Amino acid sequence: MAKKDYYEVLGVPKNASEQDIKKAYRSMAKKYHPDRNKDNPEAEAKFKEVQEAHEVLSDPQKRAAYDQYGHAAFENGGAGAGAGGFGEQGFGGFRSSAGGFGFEDLGDIFGSFGSFFDGRSRSQGPRVHQGSDLRYNLKLTLEDVAFGTEKEIKYKREGQCKTCHGSGAEPGHHMKTCDKCNGSGHVRVQQRTLFGMTSGIQECDKCHGTGKIPEKECHSCHGTGLEKETCTRKVRFPSGIETGQRLVVREGGNAGENGGIFGDLYVYITVEKHDIFERISEYDIHCEVPVKMTTAILGGEVEVPTLSGKKKIVIPEGTQNGKIFRLRNEGIKYSRSENRGDEIVEIKVETPTNLTDKQKEILREFDGSLDNKKNFKKANTFKDKIKRFFSKFENWKSFFKLKSWVEKIIIYIIFIV
Repeated sequence: MAKKDYYEVLGVPKNASEQDIKKAYRSMAKKYHPDRNKDNPEAEAKFKEVQEAHEVLSDPQKRAAYDQYGHAAFENGGAGAGAGGFGEQGFGGFRSSAGGFGFEDLGDIFGSFGSFFDGRSRSQGPRVHQGSDLRYNLKLTLEDVAFGTEKEIKYKREGQCKTCHGSGAEPGHHMKTCDKCNGSGHVRVQQRTLFGMTSGIQECDKCHGTGKIPEKECHSCHGTGLEKETCTRKVRFPSGIETGQRLVVREGGNAGENGGIFGDLYVYITVEKHDIFERISEYDIHCEVPVKMTTAILGGEVEVPTLSGKKKIVIPEGTQNGKIFRLRNEGIKYSRSENRGDEIVEIKVETPTNLTDKQKEILREFDGSLDNKKNFKKANTFKDKIKRFFSKFENWKSFFKLKSWVEKIIIYIIFIV
């Protein structure tokens, strides 16, 4: 007899979401559960059918295979065989529960024993252990980030035992089939639930799912196949990397037990603060350059630092504090081309301090020779704006009411005048 379509069994369309499938399964499981349908072989068969359909459609990989090949995808011991592997004993063991437990709680019960129920369909063979992943925190300089770099990192991890080469067996001895699970890596266990005794498949606790145990345990690693080691890896970091990003070094983590595969190493990046440059975007940097007041007034050349070395820029006469110069292609190198970002140079005009009396006298003489309208255009324009602002007041009473917040402006005007 041909099997029914799994989507039809659960009563859901082929584009049903994972949540829709889960909801339909719970509803059908309650409806056809053996405790609700005693002495009804048809309901028991339907319950198994629902279980099988859910087993396939709730697993993304199995569902994809079923959508492409139908039941043929599981004819050779795949999901279809696994779903039937729960056996008559598994379902026959259910009994009606006392104490007012309702079937509306069935979803929670299945959730509690999820691994127990699901285990029956996962007896595909011995398990290969994968080692755990490791994290390594690394600091990079802005120069490293600007051009990309290669770093040699050294760390400790669980490596394969050098005595037994990771097998766990004493040299001269072999691995043998586990006598508890007969090499399958899984054992059938029974568990008492609210429905009665249930049976399912779990990982063998003697061989830890590998199906093999050593004839004699290695004296160095006591059968685990692992030992501490210092590992050195060279890692290439691309330009443009930022704080918080990470790189993955495949198989750079801990080794798996008994010859299992290695986990991965995750290298997390922190870019150190630079003494001169500040990163203001992915590829642009910013630099403040102090300039003498006389240079800003008279103009001249100023040497500025870049990531590639020193460069000279021309400061025009009358350069103001905060003036911005953009140095093209002097920033951080793009990760996928030879182009670079820009360096933003901000001029900071430095006022001289610790002047002698003679120097002060020269400055006073110099200040007296200046024309406010000609030499201080910004200050003169601002002064005109202030005058226009106060011309709005028709009487002094209104003016003095605002004294609290214009006091600084008045003082500034007096100082300029």
